[in-house]
Amino acid sequence: MPPLTRHLSLADRLIREIDRGLRTVAAANVAARPSPAAGVAETVEAPEARRRAAALMRVNHAGEIAAQALYHGQALTARSPALREALLRAARDETDHLAWCEQRVRELDSRTSLLAPIWYAGSFAIGAIAGLAGDRASLGFVAETERQVVEHLEAHDQQLPPGDERSRRIVRQMQADEHHHGQAALEAGAWELPRAVRELMRQTARAMTRTAYRL
Repeated sequence: MPPLTRHLSLADRLIREIDRGLRTVAAANVAARPSPAAGVAETVEAPEARRRAAALMRVNHAGEIAAQALYHGQALTARSPALREALLRAARDETDHLAWCEQRVRELDSRTSLLAPIWYAGSFAIGAIAGLAGDRASLGFVAETERQVVEHLEAHDQQLPPGDERSRRIVRQMQADEHHHGQAALEAGAWELPRAVRELMRQTARAMTRTAYRL
């Protein structure tokens, strides 16, 4: 006789998502993969360079908080079980990024964003709404988000202090992972989002970036 599978109610699923959110924002995240910075010597010594690198990595950490929330929100409202599982797999990659960025910020004697709960809650709501628009629209949201994230990381690669190889290794691995997520979404049949939606996403990300740089 096959084992019984318990189907979670909406209330159960929401409780699970609240738990995920609390663990993402408040708990120490643990990466499944070694940090790309492992074995690379620390070279950033000047106080101003350390502050600059820490601020950039704090922005990246905030972005990963938002990415976790987006994927979890989209998974909650996805119609296809296969898409839901793909979104949760991508979220696990983002957990690695989250842990790597947090570790790097701490190494630079700084802190992560004070507004992490806001980044998570807002992004979760956006992800859930994207999921309600349908699976192909949700995939389009993933593809566009990851395209913009890759651009953002390319800029950070250039903006990091010269010689900060530890941060740069992390940023480049994140770039590769985000590109992979975006390509997978396109191959799965993502719709291209309207230009107005793409621009709204860009402006929202820009506002978050500027705020997280300081807070």
